Amino acid sequence: MKKEIVINYTPREVRIAILEDGELVELLIEREDSRRIVGDIYLGRISAIIPGIQAAFVDIGQEKAAFLHVSDVATGSIDPDLLEDEDRFINNRRRKEFPPIENLLKKGQEILVQVRKEAIGTKGPRITSQLSLPGRYAVLMPNLDHVGVSKKIDNRRERRRLRDIVRKYRPDGSAIIVRTAGSGVNADQLRDDIKYLEKLWNEIKVKYERAVPPVLIHADVEITIFALRDLFTEDVNQIIIDNKDEHERLRDYLKSFASHLVSRVKLYREKSPIFDHFNIESGIEKTLERKIWLRKGGYIVIEHTEALVSIDVNTGRFIGKKDQEQTILEANLIAAREISRQLRLRDIGGIIVIDFIDMEKEENRRKVYNAFRSAMRKDRARARISMISELGLIELSRKRVRPSLLHYYSDECPYCNGSGKVLSLESMAMKIEHWIRRIGSMKKERWIQFRVNPLMGIYLREEREENIQELADLNRLQVEIVDDPRMHREEFEITSRDGSRNLKAEFE
Repeated sequence: MKKEIVINYTPREVRIAILEDGELVELLIEREDSRRIVGDIYLGRISAIIPGIQAAFVDIGQEKAAFLHVSDVATGSIDPDLLEDEDRFINNRRRKEFPPIENLLKKGQEILVQVRKEAIGTKGPRITSQLSLPGRYAVLMPNLDHVGVSKKIDNRRERRRLRDIVRKYRPDGSAIIVRTAGSGVNADQLRDDIKYLEKLWNEIKVKYERAVPPVLIHADVEITIFALRDLFTEDVNQIIIDNKDEHERLRDYLKSFASHLVSRVKLYREKSPIFDHFNIESGIEKTLERKIWLRKGGYIVIEHTEALVSIDVNTGRFIGKKDQEQTILEANLIAAREISRQLRLRDIGGIIVIDFIDMEKEENRRKVYNAFRSAMRKDRARARISMISELGLIELSRKRVRPSLLHYYSDECPYCNGSGKVLSLESMAMKIEHWIRRIGSMKKERWIQFRVNPLMGIYLREEREENIQELADLNRLQVEIVDDPRMHREEFEITSRDGSRNLKAEFE
């Protein structure tokens, strides 16, 4: 598989696209006014302790207070995301009973924390006091005692070699976890990475001792360096970027720890925009669509709700060549692969429910489940996937670190407030007719004016004029409809003839 990282760099926005065999599978964006803060370390001050949910809220200087759960308070346990992920570590953490948070923290207390998740919707950032400093080949975790190797390095001899190197160079009082990128590196490379992380932690400690909360102590690397550190692995064929200065900076950064990869960082020199050249721009546009067409005519529909994301699979125009069960199986298999790509591309996290087309045979359900699990192995985000049910449903949770691309690219609709629906014109007309009856029954006004959205005005004059006139005559009223482009489609105002009185407010 050919894997490429394409970077579109401008002063106001940096976009990083990951392509697999020319197909867009992942997109990262950082704008000037919305820098990513995951990995940043803050000295915060606890603003509230909530025993009912065993959590604290911490002021770190952001717009919203950060959320700190008792399981993320440093208690000598280790974050399983950064471990070799052996079952005994995960199970011990799940079974562990934490002391009450009110016994660990106090309101007003200063605390050093690191951001694990960006603020999403109404929720502030999620933080942890279990700090971790990632390098190219290793992760340093202060105040812990452990040596680990990424579970993705499955060669026993290699794991043993890496552990021996880490034990030799591990700083006292810190855990070291070898990352997947550390596979095959020599002792000097790993030693230099650990020494760099040790120096970085000492610098953070000095800043921490002098700081007054809330304040940023350490900002994680910017997004282009992040791409080199975390995304640029041996299986990436090339990184291509369209900014000359940034191209040189990336090459210089690589020379310090992976000089053999420098030749893979290339400068884009064509006249056409880089994302157009690689057909990425059109792929980004499609990430905002609910409906995604599949090969052979099927399609999937992605719906975001407050609690979860639902994905529905349909055969569409795909009628197949054999029996119905085989047609459904083929459609589901195509959908399973596309859904895994869309989850990565759109960065959809949280709880996800996929409604595959019903299959009668257990064997076929198992094939679809295995195809989906296999496709999800390419995903960098951790996901937990349930077995497919008799109804054709797969439930999964995917780790969410930042808002999805949909939320990043769009604002909530001011008309429907995110529901995707507005009152029909007929329903709005009925509301206006109800108001005519209400005002007419009070016998105080003989002339009223409705100020409405122009679209509503056209509908009232062309479709409901007779009804309104009949109601007006019945209630001995003069009714005037006035178009007002400032009006929301679901809004209208009712005023007296001279406009001095808001009749709607008075009657409400």
